[in-house]
Amino acid sequence: MAKKILIVDDAAFMRMMIKDILTKNGFEVVGEAADGAQAVEKYNELQPDLVTMDITMPEMDGIAALKEIKKTSPNATIIMCSAMGQQAMVIDAIQAGAKDFIVKPFQADRVIEAIQKALG
Repeated sequence: MAKKILIVDDAAFMRMMIKDILTKNGFEVVGEAADGAQAVEKYNELQPDLVTMDITMPEMDGIAALKEIKKTSPNATIIMCSAMGQQAMVIDAIQAGAKDFIVKPFQADRVIEAIQKALG
């Protein structure tokens, strides 16, 4: 059965890019969110196998959303997405429980590798 993935990014274009990579590789995108608050809501509603989470977003950033999701679902599998030069934030995210991170612009093979590794 296809693994269910929730995509979180404030840029619709980025969501579309990652969705394209995932669906071509046999994953099922069950939902999308444009900010951290929506991400928490959708996570609870959809219970995906994995979340790709942008770090920098309006309303609630990716790290705050990661912590919020981990409170209710400690086993949540979340991969952070960040632009170059956000190493400090990536470290914060990993310490908060993110499984991995992928750097934008996305490279399809790296995205798939990170997801397969995170899902074990």
